[in-house]
Amino acid sequence: MTSGPDEQWSQDSHGSIRWQDPATATPRPPTVAEARQRDKLQKEREAAEEWARQQEATREQRAATGKKILMGSVAVVGVVGVIALGYHLLHKEEIAASCVKDGTNEVVPDSYCSSGHSSSGGTFIYLGSPYRYYYGGNNGGVGTIARGGTIEQPKGTTARTKSGTSISRGGFGSSSSYGKSSGS
Repeated sequence: MTSGPDEQWSQDSHGSIRWQDPATATPRPPTVAEARQRDKLQKEREAAEEWARQQEATREQRAATGKKILMGSVAVVGVVGVIALGYHLLHKEEIAASCVKDGTNEVVPDSYCSSGHSSSGGTFIYLGSPYRYYYGGNNGGVGTIARGGTIEQPKGTTARTKSGTSISRGGFGSSSSYGKSSGS
């Protein structure tokens, strides 16, 4: 007769199990420490899953809000761009022009720039005007020195003197008109 694994070792070690039959063996109940560890790990897994769900919900909410803000920003930028373009097309910038003595930028009466000289009468031979317009900047009136501007009229602007004359420069020569704006 054949002996099983239990019978083979039964004589040497009494009361110990060396081999179990998996079909008939029942698991032992967990110890208190094992049960606590299992419960602790289960709670940690559940907490981690809940935290991940909350993070995903927050991420989705931020993404939805971000898209709305982006669309609103694009709309605002578009509207501002259209308004700026319309304003630019409809309104030419107007700057102040003062007649100054060439080289010193001393402000002189506007009539000097339109006639090319400071006195009337006699024979006039054009050798270039000693006066020119000074655009923008600050001046305190006739006799002061103009500062903070330029002697070249900025593109896209209309210059107007204190006497109301509108000056438009460009191409060959210049034009001026009294009381009305040229070029519009």
